[in-house]
Amino acid sequence: MNLTTKLLLGIGLSAGFLGYSQDLSKVNPVLTGAPFLRIAPDARAGGMGDQGVATSPDAFSQFWNAAKYPFSRTSSSFGINYTPYMGKLTNDVFLLYAAFHKFLGQEERSTISASIYYFNMGEVNLTSFVDNQVQSNGVSKPNEFSIDVAYGLKLSDSFSAAVTGRFIRSDLAGGFNTDTTLKPANSFAVDVSAYYTSPKFSSFGNMDGKLNGGFALQNLGPKLDYTGNEESRSYLPTMARLGLGYDMYLDDLNKIGLSVEGSKILVPGAEYIGIDPNTRQPMYAVPNVGPIAGIGKSFKNKNSIMMSGALEYSYDNAFAVRTGYFHESEEQGARQYATAGIGLKYRSFGLDVSYLINMSKINTALDNTLRFGLTWNIGEETSNVDY
Repeated sequence: MNLTTKLLLGIGLSAGFLGYSQDLSKVNPVLTGAPFLRIAPDARAGGMGDQGVATSPDAFSQFWNAAKYPFSRTSSSFGINYTPYMGKLTNDVFLLYAAFHKFLGQEERSTISASIYYFNMGEVNLTSFVDNQVQSNGVSKPNEFSIDVAYGLKLSDSFSAAVTGRFIRSDLAGGFNTDTTLKPANSFAVDVSAYYTSPKFSSFGNMDGKLNGGFALQNLGPKLDYTGNEESRSYLPTMARLGLGYDMYLDDLNKIGLSVEGSKILVPGAEYIGIDPNTRQPMYAVPNVGPIAGIGKSFKNKNSIMMSGALEYSYDNAFAVRTGYFHESEEQGARQYATAGIGLKYRSFGLDVSYLINMSKINTALDNTLRFGLTWNIGEETSNVDY
């Protein structure tokens, strides 16, 4: 195995979203390129079981559902979030996410938004044996990032839709390459999303209530090409998300929100192709088809739907306490964890912090991890405040 192949495998396994584990005998997840696009980037969602397609709008809606922005309470906002990654093993691997949105025109019906998501995989010291001695081959600094822009439009007083265009770059070699077979991979993708929020209505105990719903089809685009070999191109992490939420207004200041979300990766998994004539063991291979055909084949994946539930209490939109739970089947990765978080707001500025508690026998890269997010509501309040 040459150095490039070792580098690709090593970084792909160590920096993938599954992180590291104790027992992989029953785990057979669907693998994709740019797996960082499946990691929840913001602390608010991180405290709510890693969900956000149907929760109330915030500065980080771009990642989950850009169609939420037309129902934002502020005319413009900016947010930045920091997530340490694989903290039990290293201190130089992290994710940074920044997002911005702004209403267009005076009618408060359309928005423009943008975000950048950066995954720094730290430094990898490369060595080899030469004449029974360890020789340094330099330092690699692998990284991945995406940049996207979205347009959202309120189609009615309760319903909106959005489309997002995204550029993705995955550089697993990190600027170091000895035989030119491993190169940075570039691609582009499209998201299509929708959001529904009802007017307030009389609910339990004569308290006001509101229903929310959201849908998103994410990262639909061409495969990533790391080597120039058509047979080894990697699928993008195409996802479908569907969520429902219910907000109960206890009074003018106190609110409780309940939400659930289901998601599915729309990428084919390895399929049975026959028996190895030498070992007599079954052989599996990932189908090499286009992204659209891959979506159809993805429904053959067993137990590939991930679920999460969340509870959020907020006081006067200035203080929030959150908790959630995320569940994934053992076969597809076995991520099962509880989350907790808080949110604080002072004038135009907000701080969100969340914590992940692993509930599975298999470790994940975000075990016992704190995520931090800062938001700045730049513009004025919109008419959505009274909606």
